[in-house]
Amino acid sequence: MIGRLEGRLAYRQAPEVVVDVGGVGYELLVSLNTFFALPAVGERVALHTHLVVREDLHQLYGFVSREERTLFRHLIRVSGIGPKMALALLSGLTVADFVRCVAEGDAAALTRAPGVGRKTAERVVMELRDRLEELGAAPPPAPAAPADLRSEAQAALVALGYKPSEAARLVAAAARELGEGASSEALIRAALRNAVR
Repeated sequence: MIGRLEGRLAYRQAPEVVVDVGGVGYELLVSLNTFFALPAVGERVALHTHLVVREDLHQLYGFVSREERTLFRHLIRVSGIGPKMALALLSGLTVADFVRCVAEGDAAALTRAPGVGRKTAERVVMELRDRLEELGAAPPPAPAAPADLRSEAQAALVALGYKPSEAARLVAAAARELGEGASSEALIRAALRNAVR
């Protein structure tokens, strides 16, 4: 695995850059945030990297910070998010802004990235919310009152395509099953689990 490259920036044309390391040019794809942080062509540069290996392609991705690479790695583990979409998400938001969106459940902000629909954004928020500490963020804010948590869970189910009445029924059943202290995430997961039974 190639974890880091340091050398001379030989070429830059978003989203592609080439780093010359001892006479070997490494092509990397980068987010716009990393691209705008790069020095001029000919200057020294160091990038953290992630190698994606497929049958037909070996592609290096470069990141100006470890935090951005960590977030990229978490994103590509989310169902339906490939490296291209992960890079688009990282191009539209800084790592700090992305983490804030996830902590606050602001899926709408993620839909501004090309190719990211509402359901995909909701899935990203749900799957990454439990990993905020790994991303270097503070834990999410204290939970809201139980009624607010139910409303939040219902809104999430409606956003995923359920009718409001069906969402309300599923959340009520999940609340009975889990008890009043359940988080909105737990209510959503239980409701989705019960919906497919």
